[in-house]
Amino acid sequence: MAEAIALMDIEEEENQNHLSKPNKGKNVVVPATPPGGKATPWVEKYRPQSLADVAAHRDIIDTSYYLLSLSRGPVDRLTSENRLPHLLLYGPPGTGKTSTILAVARKLYGAQYHNMILELNASDDRGIDVVRKQIQDFASTQSFSFGVAAIIEVGFEWLVSFDLVVDLPYAKIPVKLVLLDEADAMTKDAQFALRRVIEKYTKNTRFALICNHVNKIIPALQSRCTRFRFAPLDPMHVGERLKHVIEAEGLDVPESGLEALKCLSNGDMRKALNILQNSEHSSFDVTVLRSAGYSQFTVDMGLTWQMISTHMASQQITEETVYLCTGNPLPQDVQQITHWLLNESFAESYKRISEIKTRKGLALVDIVREVTMFVFKIKMQSDIRVPLINDLADIEYRLSFGCNDKLQLGSLIASFTRARSALVAAAN
Repeated sequence: MAEAIALMDIEEEENQNHLSKPNKGKNVVVPATPPGGKATPWVEKYRPQSLADVAAHRDIIDTSYYLLSLSRGPVDRLTSENRLPHLLLYGPPGTGKTSTILAVARKLYGAQYHNMILELNASDDRGIDVVRKQIQDFASTQSFSFGVAAIIEVGFEWLVSFDLVVDLPYAKIPVKLVLLDEADAMTKDAQFALRRVIEKYTKNTRFALICNHVNKIIPALQSRCTRFRFAPLDPMHVGERLKHVIEAEGLDVPESGLEALKCLSNGDMRKALNILQNSEHSSFDVTVLRSAGYSQFTVDMGLTWQMISTHMASQQITEETVYLCTGNPLPQDVQQITHWLLNESFAESYKRISEIKTRKGLALVDIVREVTMFVFKIKMQSDIRVPLINDLADIEYRLSFGCNDKLQLGSLIASFTRARSALVAAAN
């Protein structure tokens, strides 16, 4: 007993010593979720809940309406007449593939759609065991219709009189839905096993495969599905959706900031929303808080979310904020770098580009990509532009394999030096 007391005393003494140590800021507790759900990713917060909310791809949405047989057009019309086929949705990331099929599921099954679908991320669960166990077990069970008419027919009309049964939307759709997201990550064995499962359980189950690279789906699966390609979103549709989010969040985004968001997203709505949310946080400047009267200690140790959100609300998300948040070179920086490449000597160009890379933390691969787009806008003969673009593509390819930045920067300047010499020769 005395030994137990001694151990307790030692532990208590250690806790007191721990509490008495000066806190250097490493263990500061910051609220995990600010009020108002600010920590919720906007990608999920503003995910379309219905087919009408999906931006762009009106031809595919009209086909959805047709499959659901609403008077809206051809995936919606398929669903209410029980004509929903197996689906294969493919295209670049962030173009609305998952949102569209989830909206179809909500339209089919209403509030109970979680009970009627099996959603698997094939990049995690991609082996043949998943097909033989999870998918086959789910597909082999028959779904029941819970409509009022069906219940009266089997003699349980007393349930209806007590309002214990309602005519639910999914009562008309007896088929269940299996969603395989990122199906192009499935192994070949799993895809071959899935062929027979799709054929065997077509009567009561539909399969929806979602992928980025359709060429990684075996032809046997492709032929069993109706294919829909989701192209990158048009900047107009990206802008419309961003304006909706900006208005809902009460942000101050000028037209230049909105154009920067549309330019950097490259038709990827998910990327656009992530950049916008990150830019909102980046617009918060510690110097603003210090000028408002908060001490150095308060700023370093963390403020309450109310203080931060108040000052962030007054910050404007400008074009510069967006580019600095993503680390991409500003358009004026790209123009300046291109000017050096076309007008300065090799040594001077190398020196200045290296300096701006270091000062602004730019990646050479980003510079090469932006300079390539800028070259397309310059008036230049085709026989000079084509070799230059080819050289820039080779540099970008080598950088993707981790080649030395300094050597590739030299190659970049050398390519422009050759192009400049060719331009001078053509002018003479």
